[in-house]
Amino acid sequence: MGVDDSLMTTFSLLGTGLLGAAIGHRLLERGFTLNVWNRNPTRCGSLVEAGAQQVKHPTESLDRASVVLTVLRDGPVTAEVVKSLGPLDGRTVVPMGTMGISESVDLADQVQLQGGAYLEAPVLGSRPEALQGDLLVMAGGEQSVFDAQLSWLGALASQPRLMGPVGTGAAAKLALNQLIASLTHGYSLALRLVEASGLEIERFMEVLRPSALYAPTVDKKLERMLSHQYSDPNFSTSLLRKDLRLFLREAQLAGVNASALQGLATLLESAEGTDLDSGDYCALHELTAGR
Repeated sequence: MGVDDSLMTTFSLLGTGLLGAAIGHRLLERGFTLNVWNRNPTRCGSLVEAGAQQVKHPTESLDRASVVLTVLRDGPVTAEVVKSLGPLDGRTVVPMGTMGISESVDLADQVQLQGGAYLEAPVLGSRPEALQGDLLVMAGGEQSVFDAQLSWLGALASQPRLMGPVGTGAAAKLALNQLIASLTHGYSLALRLVEASGLEIERFMEVLRPSALYAPTVDKKLERMLSHQYSDPNFSTSLLRKDLRLFLREAQLAGVNASALQGLATLLESAEGTDLDSGDYCALHELTAGR
């Protein structure tokens, strides 16, 4: 049985962590209807209070839903949860979390076998941007599928972009997350050397800010790095490490020499099992301190 066009405002939202919950709140605010699920049911509380319907199993979320949004930790988890849905009956599956290029291509094939349409739509931004509708959406898939989702994608981003076929959105997202890791690492090293020399950080910033080397993320994270406060993160060190490892895997598959990033990946691994892992990703600044 196909999905009626009248159901286009109801969503299945699978994954209500930091980003997923914010996306859900934004959609509810804009008048959409949500069925929500999370492995940890307590993570759905704020969305239920805002008007969402909580379900106990992902399959229950399909009731009256025409679009399945997933905001889950990684590709394998997303594939597992989507497979558990069974027949999709024409619904569109839209994964918005980070996954590998090959993982997304495989998931698209899986969704097709389940009778659904597919559009990858990873985003740049986190909770604040999602709540304000200022996410950067990098979609990958068919033009017709993308066009059919624009009514709600426009609630999350001022200019949703179709990057190309399935895999191109995932590639763009991984490339950007690699830049987050590399830029943060580079600025941390710069700050360490400046501090060690006795130069005041603000004097250094006076030169950096008007230069072509400046990026807004520097000032966005500078206070955290200098105060060594990394609680209440929008994107954690553990997630940054996961995404960098995923980038390295995809780079190898693509024949890209990314060996220079191995050292950064190893550095991030030293945060595993510590409080830094659950803190904001700029906590990698603690890892560049001299021994």
